[in-house]
Amino acid sequence: MDNEYNNEMNNNAIANTGANEIVVNSGDNNKIRIADEVVAVIAGKAVSEIQGVYEMSGGFAGGIGEVLSGKKNLAKGIKVIVTDKDAKIDVNIIVEYGVRIPEIAFEIQTKVKKAVETMTGLKVTEVNVHVQGVNTNVDKRDREISE
Repeated sequence: MDNEYNNEMNNNAIANTGANEIVVNSGDNNKIRIADEVVAVIAGKAVSEIQGVYEMSGGFAGGIGEVLSGKKNLAKGIKVIVTDKDAKIDVNIIVEYGVRIPEIAFEIQTKVKKAVETMTGLKVTEVNVHVQGVNTNVDKRDREISE
């Protein structure tokens, strides 16, 4: 009886977090729930490893959150929409000046899709890349390289 009560309480706690969650696998009484935020972090981590992406473009609230917490927000600039077993992901980036944008966009699409599908089991149907700007601070980058 206690185990049933604890399981019910745990399920209610997960269901009532307020965050959008997806049930990846449901068996008899077993469910795996993944929050949209988790999918966004996975996608953000994949994007952060790509050469030529200057930063993620997330808006004012995301920047304030990073300053206050002292931690880099890997979900910054990522929007995730999950339906049943599918995911659509929007990535907002700022690129380095001089890079080939179509090549970077294709690499982002490939890496994000692979990372999310591998880690969550979801089918990624769309990865839309939105280039929000170009970092033209060439002097700063050149100084960093020469030092």
